[in-house]
Amino acid sequence: MKFGICVMANIDEIGFFTHAENLGYDSVWVTDSQMLFSDCYAVMALAAQQTRTLRIGTGTAICGTRIPPVQAAAIATINRLAPGRVMLGIATGNTAMRTMGQKPMRIKQYEEYLRVLSALLKGETVDYEFEGVTKPIKMLMHEYKYMNLEPSIPLYVSGFGPRAMTMAGRFGDGLVFAIPPRGIAPAEAMAHVRQGAAEAGRPMDGFVNCALTNIVLRRPGEDVASERIIRMIGPNVMASVYYFYDEVHEKGIEPPDFLKPVWKRYCALVQDTLPEYRHFRTHEFHYTYMHPGEGELIDEDLIRATCLVGTADELLEQIRQLETEGLQELMFATGVDEKWAFAQEFSENILSKL
Repeated sequence: MKFGICVMANIDEIGFFTHAENLGYDSVWVTDSQMLFSDCYAVMALAAQQTRTLRIGTGTAICGTRIPPVQAAAIATINRLAPGRVMLGIATGNTAMRTMGQKPMRIKQYEEYLRVLSALLKGETVDYEFEGVTKPIKMLMHEYKYMNLEPSIPLYVSGFGPRAMTMAGRFGDGLVFAIPPRGIAPAEAMAHVRQGAAEAGRPMDGFVNCALTNIVLRRPGEDVASERIIRMIGPNVMASVYYFYDEVHEKGIEPPDFLKPVWKRYCALVQDTLPEYRHFRTHEFHYTYMHPGEGELIDEDLIRATCLVGTADELLEQIRQLETEGLQELMFATGVDEKWAFAQEFSENILSKL
């Protein structure tokens, strides 16, 4: 199994990529959220020049903020700097869109976006509709200067539901998905991918699945909800709360069972913000910090409901089981300052033993 880290795009922390490379990680994925973080492609360009073996990719690039030709040109430019070490993760963009008070791209638009983007990355000519006008397009300058489409750039489609997973099979070279406790087993995810590939008549040769998760490496005798763990993983846990806050209020549904014990207390915290600014409040600290009062909501049950949790030996057992079930890549998300130390601790206790 390959291991990666998903970091918040930070132009001031390019050294982290070298840090991860030296620790034995296969990849670092860079978030794309224009209202929160540095530009992901600027960060990746600098990282490409500072590393030699590390794979670098978007984790994940957002459809709604860049048209397919712009997305293809950006990643192909990075591929010129680090040929064969680049991948493009793509998604509808919950946080990137929500920070502007907008909803993520709808699934049908996502499918059309992937159709165009996947063709452009292959150097093909494809019909593309822009502002009501449909014309054939292709990447014109990519063979000898400016940007590279070769070596090929793997397209990882983010899919957390069955339909998006089938689209990964139809258009992608990889799938980014969520494993339990908040997702599904690798075999089930890949069944949807194979369905999509079969519908499109595409072979599955070389297709890769990659899980995005939160990891708690508990030290011997340490409580799951210790102050140290909450400080490190609390922003990740709260990201799930933010996601469901939007879902519940837009769809008029009940919160999921794992959030019901804290739901009223969290909503009371949000009520202090004027309604027209609540999309700032619920997404501005994505994976990085917590607002006052949020740390008190987090207990062992909430951590276990949103993270892989265990001592080194327990995590090794869980990861080996996931590999047996068909998982090929595992990346954990982190946006806190402690990520430097955690990356090293995980490498020493997990990577070195696998």
